[in-house]
Amino acid sequence: MNNDGLNATFQNLSQKEMSFEQVFHYIVQYMKKDVKGNYRLIFGTDSQVHANHTIFITGIVIQRERKGAWACIRKVTIPRKMMNLHERISYETTLTEEVLSLFTEERKNQLINIVLPHIYKGASFTIEGHIDIGSGSRNKTRIFVNEMVARMESLGLEPKIKPDAFVASSYANRYTKK
Repeated sequence: MNNDGLNATFQNLSQKEMSFEQVFHYIVQYMKKDVKGNYRLIFGTDSQVHANHTIFITGIVIQRERKGAWACIRKVTIPRKMMNLHERISYETTLTEEVLSLFTEERKNQLINIVLPHIYKGASFTIEGHIDIGSGSRNKTRIFVNEMVARMESLGLEPKIKPDAFVASSYANRYTKK
């Protein structure tokens, strides 16, 4: 365990083995580049079952709408094939909740305070939880939508499901194949 409260290291294309403190620092620095921006702090997890294990990737993305993003992932490997869909979707949501828990009220307020003086000039900040499930009639995960959405809402996140859950279904998904 590290001082983040859970054993978590993060990485992205340019950096490996980042602590949560480093991740938070990068998010703050990214937001300070444009204090009048429209920011979305987004969390989402996806999984992939492999021959002898299941990989879970949780993405953290700070997006400045129409002006780019900074992102990183946390990888968790479970040493078995996790074939039960409900168990896997539930664990994806749990991992998203774990990473979100690192963003204490104090840290969230620190991010909000970056844009707060500029909200009347159009600045904004929202926090979203992206869930890799869909409500379409052919989607096997649709029976879990209400449960997982309620879990995200209980944490104060704005839940997004497919097709709007791009952090889980696209960004994190890319890294589950490896």
